[in-house]
Amino acid sequence: MTSRAHSPALESSVLVLNKLFMAVHIVSVRRAFCLLCKELAEVVSLEDGQYSTYNFTSWRELSEYRAKNFRQEDDDWVRTATSEIQVPRVIRLLDYEKMPKQTVKFNRRNIFARDNNQCQFCGRRFSTSELSLDHVIPRSQGGQTTWENIVCACLNCNVRKGGRTPKQAHMTLIRKPEKPKRSPLLNLKLTHSKYQSWKTFLENAYWNVELK
Repeated sequence: MTSRAHSPALESSVLVLNKLFMAVHIVSVRRAFCLLCKELAEVVSLEDGQYSTYNFTSWRELSEYRAKNFRQEDDDWVRTATSEIQVPRVIRLLDYEKMPKQTVKFNRRNIFARDNNQCQFCGRRFSTSELSLDHVIPRSQGGQTTWENIVCACLNCNVRKGGRTPKQAHMTLIRKPEKPKRSPLLNLKLTHSKYQSWKTFLENAYWNVELK
C-alpha cells in the first residue's frame, strides 16, 4: 500500500489491543496498516454501539463503501493509488496475549503532560521550553523527587518560590500532585473526539505507553 507522505491522517494514532481485547500499546498509522497487511492484526470498529472486526481485505472493502456513501467529520483517510482506506482507531493483535504494563514512567514528558503544561502556581499555560520542574518540598528540606512532590512551574514562579515550600513563599498549588494511574499523554489523546472509541478498552486498564 502506498500513501501520500504528507497526509495528515498518518499523524493519527491507533490503539492496539491484545488477543484478549485489553489495551497494550499505541502505534502509528503506518505500523497499524503494516500489522493488518501481514495478517497479524484485525480492525476493531465501533458501529451502532457494537464492535465489529475486519481483516485487511474486508476493511478495505468497507472503506471503499464508506468513502462513496458517507464520511464522518472525525474520520481520517489514507489515499492509495486506486482508492482511499479509512484509518482504524483500534486494532487487535491476533496472537498476542501478554498483559498490559501497570506502571507509568516517571519522566519530564509525563509530568508536563500530567499538569497539561500549566504552571501549578500561577495557572498559566506555557510551552515546554518555558516551564521548569519544581520540588514542592525543596530537596534542602528533605523533599523527594517523586510524582507527589514534583510539579510544573513557570520560570517566574520557580524563581519567586526559590528554596521554600509553597506555604513559606505564600504561594498556593492549583492541585495536589499525584501519581497518574495511566499515561498522562494518553489522557491528552482522549480529549480529542476522534479517540472516544478508545475509552471502552481503557476504563479498567492502567498501563504505560510511550507516544512518539
